[in-house]
Amino acid sequence: MFSDLDRPPLDARFLRGRLVRPGSLWTQIDVLAETPSTNAVVAAAAADGAAEGLVVAAELQSSGRGRLGRTWTTPARSALLMSALLRPTAVAAARWPWLGLLVPLAVAAAVRQVGEIPALVKWPNDVLVEDRKLAGILLERVEGPAAVVGIGLNVTLREAEKPHPAATSMALEKAATTDRATVLSAVLRELATRYLAWVEADGDPATILPEYRELSATLGRAVRVELPDGTFLEGTARDLADDGRLIVDTADGPRPLAAGDVTHLRAS
Repeated sequence: MFSDLDRPPLDARFLRGRLVRPGSLWTQIDVLAETPSTNAVVAAAAADGAAEGLVVAAELQSSGRGRLGRTWTTPARSALLMSALLRPTAVAAARWPWLGLLVPLAVAAAVRQVGEIPALVKWPNDVLVEDRKLAGILLERVEGPAAVVGIGLNVTLREAEKPHPAATSMALEKAATTDRATVLSAVLRELATRYLAWVEADGDPATILPEYRELSATLGRAVRVELPDGTFLEGTARDLADDGRLIVDTADGPRPLAAGDVTHLRAS
């Protein structure tokens, strides 16, 4: 048996005191008991002119979404479910997609720091422990212009609650902490550090690529990729191009991929 004491609620006032300070990227942190989608809440706020740095977390999402239109469901208070509003207007629009690689790096770094577990990133923007999915990222560009960054990170998800066998959580990986306030604070700090450096460099991918290559679970692996048109290709993920595309060496030669659903293949 488990009680609510195993999954305490997030305290918005405590989080604001820890993270919303003069000079900080983060300007407002709200915690909702339940919402269909934190991304939708933040997107609406962006349309209404909300300042950069708004963060909305939820204890439960009834219609959470991941990449490719997939659903993201977890029991109440078992995950870190949040969205952040960014307005990198000083960065050329062509470089905004790099946020899709920057954000999972921040999540992986935070998990490694406070959880002391070997989190890695799967191209383009999942966070894994070995080949088990710990977190997913959903990046959406909205009118403003603005970027809404959605993060779903399993914290205390139990074995019997896993939505699919390949899922995991910080608790299942025996992390050093499963306190969601600690994890949320670490994620936002790591995200702010990387985001501000990226903006300061005018969106230069050189601020992202070295660390992404270092923490990549995909590079060097045999992969099967489902492309947006529904076709598949197989090969070895060799590197990231300077524009963030994944270079896969196939039997027909190298293929740079801008999008796709990657499956890591096990060695036969």
